[in-house]
Amino acid sequence: MTSTTRTVQVHRIYIQATPEAVWTAITNPEWSERYGYRSPAHYELRPGGRYQGLASAEMKATGVPEVAVEGEVVEVDPPRRLVQTWHPVWGPEAAAEPATRLTYEIEETAPGVTRLTVVHDVTDAPSVAALVAGEVPNAGGGWSEVLSDLKTLLESGKPLAC
Repeated sequence: MTSTTRTVQVHRIYIQATPEAVWTAITNPEWSERYGYRSPAHYELRPGGRYQGLASAEMKATGVPEVAVEGEVVEVDPPRRLVQTWHPVWGPEAAAEPATRLTYEIEETAPGVTRLTVVHDVTDAPSVAALVAGEVPNAGGGWSEVLSDLKTLLESGKPLAC
């Protein structure tokens, strides 16, 4: 009998921005290419819709395919909640693991202040878990870096100098 240990990572930040601005930064490719890994995210914002995280020019230069992450939209409630699957296909190890489940919870906590909680269920995907935790050398800082960059961009208009 095989046992599965459920692994869930939770990342939470507070951003001086409206929930609508946070939602747009996550779901609009013109915004998503300005922070994190500097790569556009494309969503069909409906249950069953497709998600594609495209590779940046720097990523492609290292051999990452055009579509680096694939997924399916599970739940859409703008600007409060987005649930999707998230399956990196940039390399054989990550591609061999099952798709993970990614949830964005967006809540205004005070006028002009939004709490963004990212819940990433990485059960049975240890290489993805290490990557998004920022534990893989020379692969970026995972969710902590991406969310810090998002916060900085929304609050200052400029991304982090990562």
